[in-house]
Amino acid sequence: MLRSLPRVLSRAWHAPLSRGSLPTRGCASDGTAAGPEIQVRALDGPDKGITEILMNRPHARNSLGKVLVSELLEALARLREDQQVRVLLFRSGVKGVFCAGADLKEREQMSEAEVGIFVQRLRGMMDEIAAFPAPTIAAMDGFALGGGLELALACDLRVAASTAVMGLIETTRGLLPGAGGTQRLPRCLGVALAKELIFTGRRLSGVQAHQLGLVNHAVDQNEEGDAAYHRACALAREILPQAPIAVRLGKIAINRGMEVDIASGMAIEGICYAQNIPTKDRLEGMAAFREKRPPRFVGK
Repeated sequence: MLRSLPRVLSRAWHAPLSRGSLPTRGCASDGTAAGPEIQVRALDGPDKGITEILMNRPHARNSLGKVLVSELLEALARLREDQQVRVLLFRSGVKGVFCAGADLKEREQMSEAEVGIFVQRLRGMMDEIAAFPAPTIAAMDGFALGGGLELALACDLRVAASTAVMGLIETTRGLLPGAGGTQRLPRCLGVALAKELIFTGRRLSGVQAHQLGLVNHAVDQNEEGDAAYHRACALAREILPQAPIAVRLGKIAINRGMEVDIASGMAIEGICYAQNIPTKDRLEGMAAFREKRPPRFVGK
């Protein structure tokens, strides 16, 4: 049976975030005083509509600890209600690393029950990223291992520096991917190749990942160490001018359609298409085509 779709157009939008950083708790996962591990920045000017989530936990290579996960969940919950967010970009504030995966030092201090609860929370966070209404892009300018790659896999698009290193390396630590990697990697690469990478714990460079189709783009790293970020911004700018409601509905149609047979997928597409028909943006698109001018979409 076809599952009902969320009524994305009838949902009430809350007041948008103020432009700038999102307030978050000021303590590090190791208990020491520090700034927020997740920072949010809404870009202005011609880049208005692009919002960045910056992971900034340098002492632990952006590993996924309790505080970082809590702050990221908080940021996602608030951003998903901000209609001004047209593209959400994940990047690192730590040079040479995107996200080193789970914080195993922190996890060693947990009981088995606590580990189970935390992994469930981690999986829920990845699901929130995957279900984010607007397109999401991961800019991988360094190591993206284990849960770090799983975070990138939860995003719609991935850009990597040629020197980036990524892999689901959990089996080399006596573990297996537990935050969605066993489900998302096969959908990205196919079952046989996904099994090979997970079974071996193999690490890939950005170039190798691009050759396999794991990332959309691989770019030569620059001296500043942020080449993937700049390419991700360029990709986001290509999305910005497009009709935001149509883009969001397209995302739903693809994501939900991949979960079912093709007939049900076509039905989902039809539901999404029908929701787009009464929008002002569709009428604007038709008028712009008729008048031979660029459309001015407003997200309504």
